Amino acid sequence: MQHRGVQFSIREALPGEWRYSFKIDGKTINGKTQTRLQLLAVRRVKDRISRELNRNVETET
Repeated sequence: MQHRGVQFSIREALPGEWRYSFKIDGKTINGKTQTRLQLLAVRRVKDRISRELNRNVETET
């Protein structure tokens, strides 16, 4: 999947636990989120990607 130009992957590790991974500027970020709904897990990963991208923009200026 892709969000704001960042490729990410998400998979269900356990029932109700989702693991994700994405790479920004050569830095790989892994994590997990807990929810029963896949769409909510995807939304949380997209929010995390947006936060990381915004953090990178703030440090560059």
